[in-house]
Amino acid sequence: MDKFVFFGGKGGVGKTTVSSAFGLKCARAGLRTLIVSTDPAHSTSDVFDQQFDDDPRSVDGIDNLWAMEIDPDDEVQAHLQSVKEEMGEQVSPAIVNEINRQIELAHRTPGAYEAALFDRFIEVMRDADDWDRVVFDTSPTGGTLRLLALPDFLEDWIDRLIDKRETSIDLFEKAAVGEKSARKRAENDPIIARLRERKEKFEFAGRVLKDDAAFFLILNPDELSIRETERAIGQLRDYGLDVDGIVVNKVTPSPDEDETGRGADFLRQRIATEQDRIEEINGSFEQPIMGVIETRVEEVKGSLLDDVAADLDIEVAPEAAA
Repeated sequence: MDKFVFFGGKGGVGKTTVSSAFGLKCARAGLRTLIVSTDPAHSTSDVFDQQFDDDPRSVDGIDNLWAMEIDPDDEVQAHLQSVKEEMGEQVSPAIVNEINRQIELAHRTPGAYEAALFDRFIEVMRDADDWDRVVFDTSPTGGTLRLLALPDFLEDWIDRLIDKRETSIDLFEKAAVGEKSARKRAENDPIIARLRERKEKFEFAGRVLKDDAAFFLILNPDELSIRETERAIGQLRDYGLDVDGIVVNKVTPSPDEDETGRGADFLRQRIATEQDRIEEINGSFEQPIMGVIETRVEEVKGSLLDDVAADLDIEVAPEAAA
């Protein structure tokens, strides 16, 4: 199993439950495990009855397990401030206010959320030496796909920006014939240096996602969830990322054979429909089913989380050890 494991799916399918259960399973096996929530509707704190924030914190009562919750709004603000400070160092004081206004507007456009979150996302992966396994509880499918698509998109975009910057500097040098300061600024251009730094960061993320990450999608046994998962698998494949398996969650438990009445009849009909859906998943998906998890009466936490972990047939041992 790869070091980085991602659990995704449409909203409400139970990603936090499954990712937390897998993280617990890894910790029980002796792996130093970090659960990272990037879902705006953080539930990891609810699962473990403990408040988490942007810094890894050990989970009370469980050895080898840590958790953190990345707040997307905080990341957007931090990203905004960072860009303002960097740009302020590169432009004249006369246009700082206008630059800041443009940056504020840019951070309200589509994609700003993903860009800010992705920076933090990369930091977590780069600072992962303390962990044997990092489990990501991701946002609903659409947001996750946009996040995972960023490396390829941004690498190409930055290449074009660097080319334009180098062309503009070349023209500036030609216009400043004999002016040594112009050539000196060109050789040490901070904007090109920053763009190349960003490109290296995205190249790192692209390598990790393709070479040292496993992806699992969670779905419920209903038609809407199945169609959404099919689309997600196709989109991830377009980005060069393969889905390693799927987990069917919130399956209705069977009533006892001697149970009768309207409730028992309803459950049996529902179970029959869900079994048809599970057979459809087995027949139409290339990816194997790595777990079929029944709905619990209570919230999944404590010993119930161990029960869910036992239902997951996902390899725990690190790839090198395996």
